[in-house]
Amino acid sequence: MTKPKQDARRNERVDLRGLTLDEIGEALAKLGEPKYRADQVAAWIFPRGVRTFEEMTDLPLTLREKLARDFKLAGTEIVRREASAIDGTEKLLLQYADGSSVETVILRDSDRTTGCVSTQIGCRFGCSFCATGAMGFVRNLSAGEIVEQMLALRRSVDPERVSNLVFMGMGEPLDNYDDTLKAIRIANATWGLGIGARRMTISTAGIVPGIRRLAEEDLQLNLAVSLNSPKQRLRSQIMPIAERYSITEIMDALADYVRSTGRHVTLEYLLLKDINDSPEMAMMLADLARELPCKVNLICYNETEKAVYAPPSDKTVEQFLSILRARCPTVVRRVSRGSDIAAGCGQLCVPKRKKRSR
Repeated sequence: MTKPKQDARRNERVDLRGLTLDEIGEALAKLGEPKYRADQVAAWIFPRGVRTFEEMTDLPLTLREKLARDFKLAGTEIVRREASAIDGTEKLLLQYADGSSVETVILRDSDRTTGCVSTQIGCRFGCSFCATGAMGFVRNLSAGEIVEQMLALRRSVDPERVSNLVFMGMGEPLDNYDDTLKAIRIANATWGLGIGARRMTISTAGIVPGIRRLAEEDLQLNLAVSLNSPKQRLRSQIMPIAERYSITEIMDALADYVRSTGRHVTLEYLLLKDINDSPEMAMMLADLARELPCKVNLICYNETEKAVYAPPSDKTVEQFLSILRARCPTVVRRVSRGSDIAAGCGQLCVPKRKKRSR
């Protein structure tokens, strides 16, 4: 009974978007092709971003036919594109070949254009303030699908350049560790997308084993942790993942990360009215932040369709900020971007696909 499934897996074409240069070379060697062909193919896939093998015009026709037979290129179509009337933020709904969709965001500042990348469809951790978490978990994105998302962002802003990447879209990057890191390496490589590691940020809800693995990577990435409460019990109430990884465990892992990499980290704090915005919370957060070379990023809650929270008043935010700034070296109030098109922090979500009737 299982043989048809095994045959289907064996016959599934490999996605070249998710392969490194060495892996492309190995795949082509099995086809009897010389080593230099890998550089040619990679140049078409990543820097040039072609979407079909037919476009690889300096390759022999026979090789293009072999590639089309044995491989594929993860592709997306822009199903919907929205632009914020307030700040110019753009949100794309991208659909993959299997019908699955993700949202991804373009953030523009005077000196950079940032792509906010999704790593999963949905999320399994169910943070109470997050629309993606309310979706539940659908599936991980492959490395090739994540790379294609970056290429789609690049195509959409052309002739601008995507200068920075933040892995803060749908899903938990460290829950899809291997595919996310492989996509990052492809984005970082000179033969890939050529984006510096220091221009990429991974944001996590606090998966301790993932933080420890990341400390061992030879990448100068930026790491941000969504903390949202300095109190363990409250954090567990708003972020169920806190039941698995305590604040103490997270802070220990971050301290090791700083020692291993020499990089500062960011503590992200989402302010929820009358929940975590009191002066007591600010002082406790300051005590935590002083344990690390870090920056604290504050952002106000963005209301979602099924909102159970509200953002605090400007007066409350300023009071919280003043307490923190008196005790911490670096505190930044992040301005919410794209909230009018549901592109802000915690607002990304796609409708579940309807099951097709037989």
